[in-house]
Amino acid sequence: MAGKVFVSVSMSLDGFSAPESMEGIVATPEQREQDPRLDHWVAQWMALHAWVFPLRFFQENLKLGEGGEEGRDNDIARETFERTGASVMGRRMFDLGERTWPQEAPFHTPVFVLTHHKRDPWERPGGTTFHFVTDGIHRALDQAREAAGDRDVRIAGGSETIVQYVNAGLVDEVSIALAPVLFGAGSRLFEGVDASRVELEQIRSEPSPRVTHLTYAVHKR
Repeated sequence: MAGKVFVSVSMSLDGFSAPESMEGIVATPEQREQDPRLDHWVAQWMALHAWVFPLRFFQENLKLGEGGEEGRDNDIARETFERTGASVMGRRMFDLGERTWPQEAPFHTPVFVLTHHKRDPWERPGGTTFHFVTDGIHRALDQAREAAGDRDVRIAGGSETIVQYVNAGLVDEVSIALAPVLFGAGSRLFEGVDASRVELEQIRSEPSPRVTHLTYAVHKR
């Protein structure tokens, strides 16, 4: 039996899943070091995900060493990873990650990247292979479902990709780690969602010292 299709993201208190776009921030390492916008972007991104970095699971997954915090945040991070059999993401998220992920990318499963540009699969150490899908969100999801087997498919981001899948009625569940930070601008998680076609049912609300975990079942109106 096929698993669920779910979204799991961190979100700022004012509704953003990422700082302002990296587009326009120059790409070479030497130039990026001289661009103050990058420092601001990184600081915001780090604040949004600050709840993850101290976790034991995070340390283990990225092979950063032993130790780290345990508790409910750690359990949720581990459960999210373990339920995921494949992921789907947009090209912008991949482009940023390609420059910043470690050599052993943190997914350890197949990842299907929505793009307009053909590219051979990119295999990384540790079980992550990126597949580039040029024929739309349905085809990417079909491939991800097949790869995931009876495990779940995660729509990893960014926000435009998430909204495409939500509007198409293809998402079963949305989990949000609501962080106590304010961006003021950026990539708003639900920008463009068709609220007339989507209804949410809250199935979990669980606070921790750093973040509040919210989970919603997604229904069609």
